[in-house]
Parts: sequence; structure tokens; C-alpha cells
Amino acid sequence: MSDAISGKELAAKFTAHFGPAEHGRIFRAPGRVNLIGEHTDYNLGFVLPTALEMACYIAGAEADDSRIRIFSEERNEERVWNVAEIADVQPARDWSDYFAGIAQGLARAGVDLEPGRFYVHSEVPVGSGLSSSAALEVASALALLRGRRFDALKLAKLCQRAEIDFVGNPCGIMDQYISVFGEEHKALKIDCRSLTHEAVDIPDGLVIYAVNSMVKHELSASAYRDRVAECATAVDAISRVFADVETLRDATPAQLGEVKMPAVIARRARHVISENLRVELWMDAAARGDLPRMGELFVESHRSLQHDYGVSADELDFLVDAAIAIEGVYGARMTGGGFGGCTVNLVRSDAAERFQREIKIAYRQRFNIDPAIYLCIPSQGAGEL
Repeated sequence: MSDAISGKELAAKFTAHFGPAEHGRIFRAPGRVNLIGEHTDYNLGFVLPTALEMACYIAGAEADDSRIRIFSEERNEERVWNVAEIADVQPARDWSDYFAGIAQGLARAGVDLEPGRFYVHSEVPVGSGLSSSAALEVASALALLRGRRFDALKLAKLCQRAEIDFVGNPCGIMDQYISVFGEEHKALKIDCRSLTHEAVDIPDGLVIYAVNSMVKHELSASAYRDRVAECATAVDAISRVFADVETLRDATPAQLGEVKMPAVIARRARHVISENLRVELWMDAAARGDLPRMGELFVESHRSLQHDYGVSADELDFLVDAAIAIEGVYGARMTGGGFGGCTVNLVRSDAAERFQREIKIAYRQRFNIDPAIYLCIPSQGAGEL
């Protein structure tokens, strides 16, 4: 984004808080918007996200004692740990867990952590479904490593493991993976089983916007865990009939139709199975430059998330319905975990201003809330500034 912080500005913020540093370094890790393939990652299926210009930045430098200090500009809070104790630190159940979990994971992976001072500045809005947590995790890992070599895939996996084991969120690997591996001007089709990816060109004549509903319902955390469990129940039922089905990624619509299971479990499975197919279809449409078909698949994805997977919300449904009624909008869908956060919208380039104006008016009239709108520019993955 044009208002991204510069290295000089961030260095000045660091100095103002911590004092001068002789060998300061700055690391950046982007947020992401998932274009299609929702709730498929923890089912080892396919996702198609793009890294964003919106990112988390961490300025780090040496310390003259034995402590690791981290300051969050957004929360105006500082946390401190002794380096020797980091491997045994317990979660605090707040923002600092994302950093502490990474530090603990690196220590247990054999990385010799050093005392340091770290200043966090993030542009990725919390609770928006644009993966502020993974951006913080990946930026934290790079800042703690201070340029030491660490395999990129192992880094993404370590960050995912920290979120699962330390933070307590049973997430898939998509967010951390795209933050590490993102490519400028590209989306990535990620195979969440093989942990490989394929770059996908975004056709010309198209702009991507995320619209933040500005709400996040409390149900989100518990429902996410419920969906993980429901998918496991579906796999268990299908695999009893079709032994080669290890995850929902392996199942077909025909197989699902032949297996008896509770209706709600079948709906969850139907979403995941059909969503994996939509990723492939979306890629094919993008390769042809078929913007209308890409938009149709967005809407199909949203209806599946709304009705079969049950993770949408009134605000998200309204934003999708309002968007697709605007001339020049090819399609819209919720993105992220659901129950609030953002929609992602495919908009014809010459309709960008109309879209922003009309979606704001419609949402304000319906919910008396001003939505935040972000232009999503596919960006490079994490690295040193």
C-alpha cells in the first residue's frame, strides 16, 4: 500500500521507545487474502491465497542484558522474558503468545536465541480474516533468527505449530505458508498435503478488494474447532466404506452420496469436497481470462460456506449480496475463518471507484457501520527490509 511504513520511520519509532541501536534490522511478513479454497487447508486440500502489501514489520536490535523485550505499537504494551527461560514459558492468552510461541519453537528446534529488543508495527487489521496472526508469527521468526539461515518450509511449519500448540488455535498451514512464499503479482495454489505450490497469474482488467465488515462474532473460535471435528467425523464415516479416503481431500461427491452420516456432517463434507473442485475450476478460468466464471465460482463458494459449512454471518451475506448487485463486480465471497471479518471481491478495473462508493453506502444504511476497504495487491513474501 502507498502508506506502508518506511525503514527509516520504523527505526525512528524503535529508537524513541528503546533507545539507540548499533546493529538494528527490520523484517517484514505480509498478511494474506484467500481468493478461494476456504476451510480446505486443515483437510489437506487446496487453497489459493495471495500475499498482501499490508504487512507486519518488526524492528529488532541487540540488548545489553539477558532479556527479550517486545513492544506492540498497536496495543501500546511490552512483554519481557529471560532468554534462558523462554523454552518453558507458558501462554499468557494475549497477543504476545504469537511471539513467545515462535521463540519457544525456535529454541526447541535448536536455535540459539539471543537477547534482543523488538518493536512491532503491523498494518494488517486484527480480526479481519487477513491473517494478522500469521504475519506476526513469521515476522517474529525472522526477527529472532536475525538473518541466520532456516529452511523456508520448516519456518512456515514451525509458525503453524506454534499457533496450534502454544496459542491453541487448530489452524491449517495456509496463512503461514503464503506469508513465507508469496510472490509479487501472483496468487499461489497451495497443496496442503504435499506442501508445494503453483503460481497463478491474476488476469488483467481485474482488481481485488477486501471489505472488512468490522465485526467478529464470539462464535468464531469455538465453531472453528467444531468444524475441524466435524470434518474428522465425516472422514471416519467415508473411510469405512472407501478405505483410500484419508482426508476429505480424497473424497468425491459420488462417494459422499453413498455414505450414511448425520445430515449436518454431510453438509460440512460437501462444502470441503466441492470447494477443492472450485479451486481447480477457478484456476482454469483465470488461465482463460474468464472473469465472469471466476466471479461465479466466488459466489458459489460463499453460498457453500453460508449454507453447508455454516461459517458466514448476516454482515458477510449482506456484503456479498450488495457487491454482486453493483455493476462491474464479477463476484464476492467471505474470506478467512468466518463469523465476521472480510469479504473478497473481484471488480472490473474501471468500476473500482463505483464499487467502493456503493458498498460503503449500502453497508452503512443496513448496519450503521462504515466498512474498511482494502485494495489487495499481490505481494512478495516475508524477508528483510
